[in-house]
Amino acid sequence: MNIAEKHLLVQTELVVPKNQVNKFANYKFRNAEDILEALKPICKKHKVVVKITETIKEVAGMLYIESTAKMIDTEDVTQQIESVGTAIIDFDAKGMQMPQRTGAASSYAKKYALGNLLMIDDTKDSDATNDHGKSAPASSVQRKSPAPSRPQSFEFKTT
Repeated sequence: MNIAEKHLLVQTELVVPKNQVNKFANYKFRNAEDILEALKPICKKHKVVVKITETIKEVAGMLYIESTAKMIDTEDVTQQIESVGTAIIDFDAKGMQMPQRTGAASSYAKKYALGNLLMIDDTKDSDATNDHGKSAPASSVQRKSPAPSRPQSFEFKTT
């Protein structure tokens, strides 16, 4: 079985419920740790590993974390599939120290890299729909075109 076939099996078997609760905004979510916990036994079953690497990058003076989730076939390590997720580091986040701000961006970037790699549906995720109270009252809201999707990268490599 090649990496694409294994990737398909892992994607279709993976189920990651939203068991975390944000009590402040009253919504459920999943985090990167939830995804990894559900993923490990499936990876073992199909003889693949998932490796995550991170890099801090800068564009237009904004620092962000780029997280790459890579699925590697343990039977032929030259077969790999990877995906990228990014998150800006918010240096103005209230109530956080610098390591917490970086850690929060890291967690988001990992979650989205894993979500992209594993095709985890995020359409009902609070991160996609929560405006944190910034929307106008319903009577004055104007229709806008849908927000652009998150940048995604998906690559099949055989080296």
